[in-house]
Amino acid sequence: MLLPAEKELRAVLARFAEARFRHDLQPTGQSSRELEDASYTLCVMTGTPSVDEALAAADALLDRMRADRRPSTEAPQILAA
Repeated sequence: MLLPAEKELRAVLARFAEARFRHDLQPTGQSSRELEDASYTLCVMTGTPSVDEALAAADALLDRMRADRRPSTEAPQILAA
């Protein structure tokens, strides 16, 4: 599976959250379509069949991306004289 870029994954998560909030606040046909589209995109991006699994997978991917950015504590330190 190809991993999504962090920026794109965060954008889809934000779009999903906004669509879900808007639909829960005032459900309309338009809000339903937006939520369905955001849900589908999130599932495709994470390679999962349900929104609950997609959200869990997105959290795990973001945790892994965050860990990959951390500097290794095992790297040799160079001290300036």
